[in-house]
Amino acid sequence: MESGQRWRRLASPWEVVIGMEVHVQPRTRSKMFCGCAIGNLGDPPNSNVCEVCLGLPGVLPTINKAAVEACLKTALALNCEIPRHTKFDRKNYMYPDLPKGYQISQYDLPMSVNGSLEVDGRRVRIRRVHLEEDTGKLVHAGDKLHKAWESFVDLNRAGVPLMEIVSEPDLRSADEARDYAIGLRTLLRTIGASEADMEKGQLRAEPNISIRRAGTEELGVKTELKNINSFRALHRAILYEVTRQSEVLEAGGTVVQETRGWSEAEQRTFSQRSKEFAEDYRYFPEPDLPPLQLDLAWIDDLRRALPELPGARRARLVSEYGLPAADAVQIAADRELADLFEGAVGSGAGPKPVANWIIGDVAPTGKFPTPEHLAEVVKLVTAGSITRDQGREVLMESVETGRSPSQIVAEHGFAQVSDESALEAEVRAVMDANPRAVEDYRAGKKQAIGALMADLKKRAPQANPKVASELLLRLLG
Repeated sequence: MESGQRWRRLASPWEVVIGMEVHVQPRTRSKMFCGCAIGNLGDPPNSNVCEVCLGLPGVLPTINKAAVEACLKTALALNCEIPRHTKFDRKNYMYPDLPKGYQISQYDLPMSVNGSLEVDGRRVRIRRVHLEEDTGKLVHAGDKLHKAWESFVDLNRAGVPLMEIVSEPDLRSADEARDYAIGLRTLLRTIGASEADMEKGQLRAEPNISIRRAGTEELGVKTELKNINSFRALHRAILYEVTRQSEVLEAGGTVVQETRGWSEAEQRTFSQRSKEFAEDYRYFPEPDLPPLQLDLAWIDDLRRALPELPGARRARLVSEYGLPAADAVQIAADRELADLFEGAVGSGAGPKPVANWIIGDVAPTGKFPTPEHLAEVVKLVTAGSITRDQGREVLMESVETGRSPSQIVAEHGFAQVSDESALEAEVRAVMDANPRAVEDYRAGKKQAIGALMADLKKRAPQANPKVASELLLRLLG
């Protein structure tokens, strides 16, 4: 299949089957098995490393309690079972970005099992949530003209904690897979387990995709997709891969179990390597780390400390505040937005106007006012004291300066004029200055009112548009 946006709707004989492996960087200050700082993407190569990161002989790892706590909180939020005993294992393979020659992960006794996540009314089963460490990064550089190539290893990421969240193959489309990943990100941010920012590499979604004859139970041969750095790319990569697999099978070929990368530039998947099986990694218990016996009282404390989860909050925003379901979905998707909404309503503003302002004006900017300031702006606009445009300006200035909206309105002289007697002279002046528009309106060309209102806005920018429009219509007869 050619590169580019080449995908099609799958024909009815086929059914798509998708399971998701999502790697999430928990919110911790240090790495999984040492005290090195997590660092940032722009840090100099190999600047956040130590003997443990480098895999030097004789060093011993120690378990990061904060990473364990983040993993347990995630598991509890996903309704997982938490076993009393868990352990770490060595996953053995040789690769240049893995200096020890093995990765510390979990195999047969993961930190949690058998959970679920509700996505748009559909229950997606969670097989396991476990902890492991990240690998380093290979950087390739070269000169095509002289065919001189070099590869470098940056171990800043080596040892960074990762939660791996593995779903069962319950997803049946690219839409469902994307929505699952978005729902998972919302959950992680709500409970504070991770920032889950895909652009920063804090969440990596790796779908396992196969297709099978509709109505059959046997799973097809799967491919795993890598190099996906956005929800949009996840959706497109799955669409492409499903189309590719169906074309291979319909041509009489065989799908190969392999790992495939996603090329954002070419909008296609490409083969990377054959897909390994668990036995290829020769797992065995990590001898340098003791098995963990999880304290049940600690787990109960973590469960009680969980905030209201997105699904429950969504339902409550509808039932308690009367929001449309679509508004509730957008607001509950971000804990900060939901807190802002409830705070502003608690300060006396109407639920639906507040929702409109949050969705239309706050969320797109990423700049959050205090609930009290948002409520004050909403009430000023609703009462007709200032226009909607003025409200936006006041809101942004209150975010930047911290001053109250009423102070800003007074300083700028934004207060609207709603007194008809004060506006009548301005309205009559507009009519006198635009006799052709007045004549056209009275002749039945109702669109002529637009030109009159535009001129009125220039002459009297503080005029209440609703009051001024009603007055103008009345004077026009």
